[in-house]
Amino acid sequence: MNKDQKKNYIAEMESQFQNNEAILVTHYQGLTMSQLDELRAQMREHGIKFKITKNRITKLALEKTKCKDLSNLFTGATAVAFSDDAIMSARILSKFAKNNENLKLLGGIMGSDILDQTGVQNVANLPTLDEARANIVGILSAPASKFVSILLARSEKMSTLSPENS
Repeated sequence: MNKDQKKNYIAEMESQFQNNEAILVTHYQGLTMSQLDELRAQMREHGIKFKITKNRITKLALEKTKCKDLSNLFTGATAVAFSDDAIMSARILSKFAKNNENLKLLGGIMGSDILDQTGVQNVANLPTLDEARANIVGILSAPASKFVSILLARSEKMSTLSPENS
């Protein structure tokens, strides 16, 4: 990499670290290219960017961002997932890591919260926004439907007791 390429790389990485809500750091040593391509494809479906990093230069980019506390994670064969949906990226990486022991989740950042391996696993187990909405709608609609069925049952009883039916 020449100087201009390094400057461009640092600028691009700074932008990625600043403009994404969720940054998850992984080690990928031992994964084949086809496995990496499969992981990238899964992430791309959800608008997540998965980038293999150059550690020394990435650490320079981290210095000027909200993610500077992650610099100790950048050793060895490192890749980063950038997204605005921490739950989906953590879920995809966690599921992939279960099936491929060569992918190791190291940690990351969600908003302004720094996550360790356990934190990333906890985020992966949270419901997505759509799942949470569906749960809320289910909770809210259940009492309403019970209420309507009670009213209907009462009205049916009332109609059978009315003098018109006698």
